[in-house]
Amino acid sequence: MSYVRDLGRMAYEPVWRAMQAFTDARTQDTPDEIWLVEHDPVFTLGQAGKPEHVLMPGDIPVIHVDRGGQVTYHGPGQIVAYPLLDLKRLKVGVREYVDRIEQAVIDTLGDWNIVAARRNGAPGVYVNDAKVAALGIRVRRGCTFHGLAFNIAMDLEPFHRINPCGYAGLQVVAMEDLGGPGNLDAVKPRLLEHLAVQFGLRLQPASPELFAAATP
Repeated sequence: MSYVRDLGRMAYEPVWRAMQAFTDARTQDTPDEIWLVEHDPVFTLGQAGKPEHVLMPGDIPVIHVDRGGQVTYHGPGQIVAYPLLDLKRLKVGVREYVDRIEQAVIDTLGDWNIVAARRNGAPGVYVNDAKVAALGIRVRRGCTFHGLAFNIAMDLEPFHRINPCGYAGLQVVAMEDLGGPGNLDAVKPRLLEHLAVQFGLRLQPASPELFAAATP
């Protein structure tokens, strides 16, 4: 059995610290979890990120984090999903893990007849060359943290303040603008269903309290 924690709307840093603590504390018997959250506005700069890709942050904070990838934006109207999975136990390699996450997003979009695809060398999910979901992961002792950011119904203006994922002029799009639903609660169960299929998980709701989530 694996657990889902829907954390609602939260600042970025407490969730980041909690998933680090969860990953550090887990043992080979710790059940896998998926956390869902909608973050307050923030730019996060991954380990490959270059400060010059943050063009004009303005009033939005910039946080340097320990995930792969470059700079991205999190904000209201975006589903951020953090799969906290033991890849060794699942017998899944890192590249395959990324492929399966992308496929879950592609299949979720497909539920609304939105055709999406991967792009070679640029992790994430794209619709007509515009990015609808970004990935940034970290694997420690075979266990994943960080995850994916899926644009559902959001103000995309902050993406103009950065070079998203390090690409100048990269177009971004939200699911609502593609004819999909305008609220996160319509999409969350479908995304969870597709993640469960990709990783063979049986998901069960758990307490949304973060400190409970950070305690093994």
